Amino acid sequence: MEIRKYTLKMQTEKKLRFAFLSDMHDCDNFVLIDALEKISLDAVLVGGDFVHSTEKYKRGIEFLWLCAEKYPTFCSIGNHERKTDIDVAFLVSQSGAVLLDDRAQTFCGVHIGGLSSGYAFMEKQGHFEKTPAPNLEWLNKFSRLRGAKILLCHHPEYYPRYIKDKNIDLTLSGHAHGGQWRFFGRGVFAPGQGLFPKYTSGIYDGKFIVSRGLGNQTPYPRINNKEEIIVIDIVPKEKIDIL
Repeated sequence: MEIRKYTLKMQTEKKLRFAFLSDMHDCDNFVLIDALEKISLDAVLVGGDFVHSTEKYKRGIEFLWLCAEKYPTFCSIGNHERKTDIDVAFLVSQSGAVLLDDRAQTFCGVHIGGLSSGYAFMEKQGHFEKTPAPNLEWLNKFSRLRGAKILLCHHPEYYPRYIKDKNIDLTLSGHAHGGQWRFFGRGVFAPGQGLFPKYTSGIYDGKFIVSRGLGNQTPYPRINNKEEIIVIDIVPKEKIDIL
């Protein structure tokens, strides 16, 4: 597992450090918590697929309990939360984490929003099917908020169509699992984007970060594609030059 770091400028009053985790899919919680404890953090952001299925959800909820005991923790809804028949909202509320299901909360002057997966409850989700549209009415309202804005959006395929031209400082996605196999800096496949997808890992347009994720429940191994935790330093625009 890798720790990948980015620094971005925003209209904030002070420097903030966030960890972003995505696509945990029933992975080992204690490895993640141990890694986070070695980083000085203000909050943790979880970008969907923290549970895997109706049968494999307890580790993901347990992670939120463990994380919320140590840090303010915010999470959004991915397609795997939509696949389960468990009451995700109730379980998250019990953990102490904040569920951003097409809603936002302000933290240290930054609006943190969660744009939920457009899939309906228990809807069929094939790898080659077009991802349903998200809640665009909520997205538009969020983009009009004054001040710094961070959007958790599980599906990177939403970015070029719905988010890129919005007034949102930073969008954080996962879902693509780094393209599963990576060659020459490119992923091979991602659901919702197909073969040789554009958005699988790294930063795009200076305001869109895609995580390679942390878990792997597919029968196909990752190749040249390490799991990662992303650390984001948000620096006030007028102060970045003197740090």
